[in-house]
Amino acid sequence: MSNSFYKYYQKTPKERMEILEKEGLIDGTQIPELSSDISNTMIENYLFNYELPLSVALNFEVDGQKTLVPMVIEEPSVVAAASNGAKTIGNIETVIKEKNIIGQVILTNIEDIKETCLVIKDKEQFLLDKASEKTQSMIKRGGGPKRVWAQGFEEDGDKFVSVYFSVDTCDAMGANTINTILESISDSIEELVGGHSLMRIISNNATESVAIAKANVPLDRLNEDKDKAIEIAKKIELATKFANLDRYRAATHNKGIMNGIDAVVLATGNDWRAIEASAHTYASKDGKYKSLTSWKYDESNEVLLGTIEIPLPVATVGGTISVHPIAKWSLNLMGNPNAKRLASVMAAVGLAQNFSAVRAIVTDGIQKGHMSLHARSLAKQVGANEEELEKVVTELKKQSKMNADVAKDILQKIRDEV
Repeated sequence: MSNSFYKYYQKTPKERMEILEKEGLIDGTQIPELSSDISNTMIENYLFNYELPLSVALNFEVDGQKTLVPMVIEEPSVVAAASNGAKTIGNIETVIKEKNIIGQVILTNIEDIKETCLVIKDKEQFLLDKASEKTQSMIKRGGGPKRVWAQGFEEDGDKFVSVYFSVDTCDAMGANTINTILESISDSIEELVGGHSLMRIISNNATESVAIAKANVPLDRLNEDKDKAIEIAKKIELATKFANLDRYRAATHNKGIMNGIDAVVLATGNDWRAIEASAHTYASKDGKYKSLTSWKYDESNEVLLGTIEIPLPVATVGGTISVHPIAKWSLNLMGNPNAKRLASVMAAVGLAQNFSAVRAIVTDGIQKGHMSLHARSLAKQVGANEEELEKVVTELKKQSKMNADVAKDILQKIRDEV
């Protein structure tokens, strides 16, 4: 980032937009809006828009490429934590092997589960060919159906076989495409194996859309004092280890990760419910709910090693993304990435967000940063103008108790002294 972004957080919204234009990141400073006409096509019984603030996180370098990250969220500390975490970590390397979405046809009235699964395995190419008939345009873009397999289940005498289809949906989410495939092919499956099709639906367990992001944090970025830096690194490692032992801590640990990821998902018009479902299911893949990140202190190289492994079945075209003007603006700000690049950035955000949160928890505590930003929010809430804002915030930070009543009293005292 150029020097234009120095103390960006202290600029006015208008000045921030002007900087983005000056840097060639946006074309003009006109703010995109979601019109009621578009909204009315997106939802049933539309009334009006519920708005959330859009911000931008700074300092991110992902696979050697610097990027601004749009975020939509109402919690003040998230964007600051992501930006600070990215600044400390530096370049974050990512790996995404594939971006496939899985759908399933669930069969009931099965006589022999094992035999049914063997038939599906034997007829995989036939089923792939049938599925491909509905995805020719996707195949031309390098995507389409890639794999078919089956698994049996039995409960209380009821037998089920799930036939899974893995589909490369390219830069689209592909839910409609996958559901179309499944509904068109279920009759052929029934003819092959017998039984009846109970359900034909996409799965949000996106095990074939996993993004991995890694960071190496030198000790001097943790603290100038080497002994304190080592202590912080070891505490971060222990905190992550504990998240793998206690599901109460794991839930909050992973929620912190999703604070950052969900904010980018919302800004880019993606399905945050699907991302959340997939992430938390993946955190339980070993039969126990665990951390989505790993932090380890490498004593021999004197670095803190961080990794996140998380499914991110995101898209950059289609659905809401193609009609929502703010989603399109956000993607344009990021240089119009493809789906894999967007997933890489999101994974990097999750890792940086987790780093900032855990570091704060094991050092000064989470409230120091939270309350600093909360003070500014309270000052605004009680009506402080631009000249009064910093004075109210400064005095609020000195108080043993911080709430709207205290902020109101401070503001009144400042005005009485004028």
